[in-house]
Amino acid sequence: MKVAEAGNPARRGWMNRQGLRLDAKPYLSGAFATQRLLEQLPVEKVPLKEVTAGHAGGLYNGPQFKRVYLTDSDHSVPFVGSKDMLIADFGALPRLRKTDALSRQLGYLKLRSGTTLISCSGFNAGRRSYVRPDMDGYWSSQDVLKVVPDEGRIQPGYLHAFLASRFGEALVKGKVYGSAVKHIEPHHIEDLPVPRFGDAVENEIHELVHGAAELRAEFQAGLEASTRDLFRTAGIEELLDLRWHEQGRDLGFAQSGVTATSLRALNFQPRARRILERLGERECVSLGEVCEGGQLSRGVRFQRVDGEPGDTYSYRLVGQRQAFWSRPEGRWISKAFTPDEVLADDETLLVAARGTLGENEVYGRSVLVTGEWANLAYSEDFLRIRSGTSEYPGAYLYALIRSEALFRLLRACSTGGKQQDIHLDLCKAIPVPVLTQPDRDRIANTVRAAYKKRDEADQKEDLGLAKLEEAVTG
Repeated sequence: MKVAEAGNPARRGWMNRQGLRLDAKPYLSGAFATQRLLEQLPVEKVPLKEVTAGHAGGLYNGPQFKRVYLTDSDHSVPFVGSKDMLIADFGALPRLRKTDALSRQLGYLKLRSGTTLISCSGFNAGRRSYVRPDMDGYWSSQDVLKVVPDEGRIQPGYLHAFLASRFGEALVKGKVYGSAVKHIEPHHIEDLPVPRFGDAVENEIHELVHGAAELRAEFQAGLEASTRDLFRTAGIEELLDLRWHEQGRDLGFAQSGVTATSLRALNFQPRARRILERLGERECVSLGEVCEGGQLSRGVRFQRVDGEPGDTYSYRLVGQRQAFWSRPEGRWISKAFTPDEVLADDETLLVAARGTLGENEVYGRSVLVTGEWANLAYSEDFLRIRSGTSEYPGAYLYALIRSEALFRLLRACSTGGKQQDIHLDLCKAIPVPVLTQPDRDRIANTVRAAYKKRDEADQKEDLGLAKLEEAVTG
């Protein structure tokens, strides 16, 4: 339970500034302490609405509308919702029908680089994200509040750094209202005070934040290039454009040679079998053979004992949802009560191995653990894939397994009822194209270079936020 500080109780005058809201959140979220700190700064402060421009003054979300999703890239556009705005790899985004996106009703929801996104509805309300250069041409949902900077008055990277900092977080989340379903509206944040520190400071912070966004765009391009290179080199390029839903539903088929391993129809669906047959036309080894001497198993179950955030005696624990975010926000657990198996060796693949079969669910999607992410702890809900031979490095396997074709094969290995799991015996049989050793090394190095850019992006962003912190508190 949160309580007011004894030396700083909630005051009657605060309620006037919050529209006489009587719920405790605005008064205990740190928003007023942050406002007082900013008021004491000997620099100019301007309302947020004075440094934004565009549709509705540069602060808007959007109307509710019926969403029609397509898979054909010629007739659809990538669509970002309040959860999707947080992810690092946009390769699996849903796609909104282009005629709807370009309509008068929704045309202004098109994103442009430099915009700050704030989730304004649901569990994640109040989280912020920066629109990267490669997101130009994406569309956003009504659950995402857009803050479009007036670049003639403020640098986009600096504005985002302020909103993403602990100061901006306190101010934004202090405006969130609602009980079961959280909400925040544009007029709630239009008067947030934005401190101005002069061109030298603001330009430096902007360069760091926007440079991080450019590196994340290069990270995305590197991952897509690695997968494209692998499939083209293997001569199975047509699997890159799988058009899964255009192949029709798997109804009324027969399967021979069924064993005690599985009797579930999903494990023998014809669309997945066609992918297996196409891969089988090339020289392949099984995933089980590649992981012999490595690891192909679920994580261990363990007791979670909370630790101090950021402490050297604590791990940050990452679950299935946050593993796909640009920056995880998982809980901290004590190292003393946590087995070493929660860690993942360098170039271990983690596949979300528990969930449902919804098209936009993470179940069956994969991430690669390398660089700074090797210092995090991961829940038991991941299938861990670690190569047992240097001939097939984990980075090479990731270029394959992140593809749409392998995502469908992993889901065809499902077992369970409502909550799905991945059948390890079926998973072991997944074919891995052999290629030549120089080809495998080239593809793996492309993935490694992409992840190095991601780590560099995190460092730049952290430095930008540190400089903002220094400017406010120094």
